Amino acid sequence: MKIAIAQLNPIVGDLQGNSEKIRQAAATAREQGAQLLVTPELSICGYPPKDLLHRNGFVEACDQAVLDLAPETDDSFGILIGHPSLWDSQSGKPYNSASLLACGSVAATIHKALLPNYDVFDEERYFDPGKDQSPVEFMGQRLGIHICEDAWYAEPETYYHLPPIVRKDPVAHLATQGVDVFINMSASPFEVGKFARRRGIIQRHVSTHRQPVIFVNQVGGNDDLVFDGNSFVLNAQGELVEALPGFQEDLQTVDLDSLPSPIEVQPRREQELLDALVLGLGDYMRKCRFTDCVLGLSGGIDSALTAAIAARAVGGNHVHGILMPSRYSSQHSIEDAEKLSENLSLASETVPIDAVHSAYETLRVVGDDLALNPTGLADQNLQARIRGAIVMTRSNTHGWIPLATGNKSELAVGYCTLYGDMCGGFAALCDLYKQDVYAVSRYINEIEGREVIPNSVIEKAPSAELAPDQFDQDTLPPYPILDAILAGLIDLEESPAVLAEEYPEETVRWVVRQLDLNEFKRWQIPPGIKLSAKAFGTGRRMPMAARRFTGFEETSS
Repeated sequence: MKIAIAQLNPIVGDLQGNSEKIRQAAATAREQGAQLLVTPELSICGYPPKDLLHRNGFVEACDQAVLDLAPETDDSFGILIGHPSLWDSQSGKPYNSASLLACGSVAATIHKALLPNYDVFDEERYFDPGKDQSPVEFMGQRLGIHICEDAWYAEPETYYHLPPIVRKDPVAHLATQGVDVFINMSASPFEVGKFARRRGIIQRHVSTHRQPVIFVNQVGGNDDLVFDGNSFVLNAQGELVEALPGFQEDLQTVDLDSLPSPIEVQPRREQELLDALVLGLGDYMRKCRFTDCVLGLSGGIDSALTAAIAARAVGGNHVHGILMPSRYSSQHSIEDAEKLSENLSLASETVPIDAVHSAYETLRVVGDDLALNPTGLADQNLQARIRGAIVMTRSNTHGWIPLATGNKSELAVGYCTLYGDMCGGFAALCDLYKQDVYAVSRYINEIEGREVIPNSVIEKAPSAELAPDQFDQDTLPPYPILDAILAGLIDLEESPAVLAEEYPEETVRWVVRQLDLNEFKRWQIPPGIKLSAKAFGTGRRMPMAARRFTGFEETSS
């Protein structure tokens, strides 16, 4: 049998548009000689649909959209489509389902058994779990169809802790009934290292059941999640024989009777990060119907990388950079911002802020507050907020989405200004540590073979330039140390006391305190792109008003 893998980029809730994508994929699959087209999880509505599933009539409309696609099939061609469904529901709560369309009708429907309820997933809120799946027979083949998480039972820490009465491996259950090929329909979001992790999970199933597996994944950005595609096929020996490209739509057909020779794919970290950032920002803009974006250009590394990502996502002529020098801005920063704008072919302008800044001082807009400490925190934040107001004014006037430029390191410890550099409609770098900001910037220059981001921006000491002779390292630990401690605390959830064995305890305590104190700021950042296992937001839910447990012997205040 020839099976076409459709790596699709749906828009959540766009049943008509998503159905048309599937129709087009079906036509292409037929041209390639395929007998079966496989689409990702919930491909009819896009993933994650969230509380759209609670909207009256939505699930019924998804079921009808599936029925409307059935005429695209006949006795020689079928479509396997993911959708929410009320078919067979006893409780009135929908299933996360997959239906085989063949001969002009729905030939079979299976329901997802394992509903993830961790990290960014909340499927128990929306779906009932399916029970007792069976292989689906199609054109002489027994298909072991299962949906995304149903394969993740192979992750020991996820399901092996459950008591035996609850514990159930959907893939093993299918295998006991006899399967010729397993098909996993997924909407598995990206994080660094996810490709290797998925492949390892599927390989463990293959090593046990000795049958090939087709893994079909969604691609595209939906809100804060990016789906990387990276669909693949493993033969019965667990070898990779087909791999679709990451971060783009694609359709490939494989012949189960003549699988290709083994190949090797090892995505580079910087390439994955860059692709995820570009796709995440570009899709957010396109799916929210923005054509242009606007951001402040400071001459620093964060705004430079944000601008470069935006230019790749929507084209430099749709990126509006505003240089807003203050009395403290260095000449080299102004020149760096101008050079960046030229390199990216941005639509840029210069709007000095000193006149507005001086007006606050001379008109005593806030009384004597600024005079009490002329270069203090209030004055520094005021400059950031003046810049934020200018960016927002351009946004409101022209309908451009404003981009915040803060990175994960700064957001973690509160080195950012509410209603200043934090204001915006999207925060592309909010899950990218400072060290990775530099790594991705260097990578862009490497693959372009030229200085897209000026080397002077990459090499100079970072500074907010909001006070005389100001540098980040006057306030923060060196970024390599800060990022390592933050990654331990956030991504690995390590104990501060354990981290203090490797890094200076005073530094670890300071980072822990800043991380906890600034939770209120992170609740107010714009949406961004999840790149790691623990992105700020839905994947890491911390209270704001709380006494913190630090892991040290004494309780910190």
